[in-house]
Amino acid sequence: MRIVERYSHLNGWEHIKIHKPHLWDEIEEVIASVDASQYLTKVSKEKTMVGKMLYSPIELNSRFKNEFVQRNWHESRTSYWVTSDVQLIRQTLTLPAAQQRAEILEAGKVPISSYNQTDFVKDRVAIEVQFGKYAFVAFDLFVKHMAFYVGDVIDVGVEILPMKEMQELMSSGPSYYERELYNVIRQGRGVPAVPLVVVGIAP
Repeated sequence: MRIVERYSHLNGWEHIKIHKPHLWDEIEEVIASVDASQYLTKVSKEKTMVGKMLYSPIELNSRFKNEFVQRNWHESRTSYWVTSDVQLIRQTLTLPAAQQRAEILEAGKVPISSYNQTDFVKDRVAIEVQFGKYAFVAFDLFVKHMAFYVGDVIDVGVEILPMKEMQELMSSGPSYYERELYNVIRQGRGVPAVPLVVVGIAP
């Protein structure tokens, strides 16, 4: 596969290229190592394309996972505590998890354990490979990468998406680069407040 387009939000790509160029090299290597034609294995049952061969998101994700894991990228999880009090959330969201819980209890509120999980993290860069429903991409861009950034786990988040030309050969539902680029730009230059690289790939 190949990188067709790339969008750098809040200088995310520049940060990687200047401070950790070896990581960008690995991302390019992984993408280039995947032969998408091997994963055109899903027989469509949808009314508009019954019997058509489509890309299998499960098989594609599995291949990407194998490639990243071989290069020592690993799944990561960040835990935190939430409550119903807006002011208390604002006061505690940048604190370590244990301190968040303690301060919520001290304020007489109920702390609720929560967490975010990301596909791959290495040297303070997180990667999500997203061939799932469009709602998952929005969660990645506006919630998940932000949680890891605020939690001081990462400096940059990378979102890898199919281009429209590839998405057209997938079941209905997965998002695509052009759509998510629009969604990010529509929010304004400072939102989400985390450096990102949105990458569009195709066979």
